[in-house]
Amino acid sequence: MDASPLQRSGALSHSLGARIGAFKSQAAHAINALRETPGTPVWQRNYYERIIRNEDELARIRQYILDNPAKWPEDPNNVPASP
Repeated sequence: MDASPLQRSGALSHSLGARIGAFKSQAAHAINALRETPGTPVWQRNYYERIIRNEDELARIRQYILDNPAKWPEDPNNVPASP
């Protein structure tokens, strides 16, 4: 089977998972450098991939992103950074 046109042209050389992993790694390194906490976990493991199918769904997701930080204190997976 042939590769997709994007893969043949070299426009997409890494998977979405690889790109997210690289972003998370670089961001964690920068955050830990600022906090002076090398090697401390910053991210929860993995990510959730979803296709947004319409404007209503997009509006709900945007609202979730805006509301979610206020819920972090109740999240059992949220481990506060040490001082």
